[in-house]
Amino acid sequence: MIIMINGAFGVGKTTIANILQNEIKNSMIYDPEEIGYMLRNVIPMDIKRIESSTGDFQDLDLWKELTVDVAKRLITKYKINLIVPMTIRKIEYFHYMHNGFKSIDEQTYHFCLSASKETIYDRLRLRGEEEGNWCFQQTDKCLKAYNKYDFGDYIDTEKVGINVIVQEIKEKLNLF
Repeated sequence: MIIMINGAFGVGKTTIANILQNEIKNSMIYDPEEIGYMLRNVIPMDIKRIESSTGDFQDLDLWKELTVDVAKRLITKYKINLIVPMTIRKIEYFHYMHNGFKSIDEQTYHFCLSASKETIYDRLRLRGEEEGNWCFQQTDKCLKAYNKYDFGDYIDTEKVGINVIVQEIKEKLNLF
């Protein structure tokens, strides 16, 4: 099983993913940002300027490809369920990843966590993010994309406890 937990930075993906990982047997957290960090460090600047002029490693073709490939390798090697927290707002990237994950495991689920801009900003500040950094800069872009396109199963995290969100996801996964 692959469980994608999507949403803007600060919406609660990592918190939810960590709790799910503790509650779902034979599971691990697989964070595609780690692949992005690696690519950002190894791909020459002239290639990054062409493929990712925005500075976002998600624009690198290899990021999408490797994210799916590594998921397949993890599942094949360790026979494990993956919980994948990620902020993905470009619908074509979402489709690529979701379809790629479904080709690995038909039991692929996607949940897009949502909250208001004010709540997201409050959560970012609480976790120590500096006002105006990358996370803050992405909030409006994410909220706009999540409203414009269909990112599947949305879960409102506004004024809802973490355990309620986890229970809702587990119910949708039929884990009771």
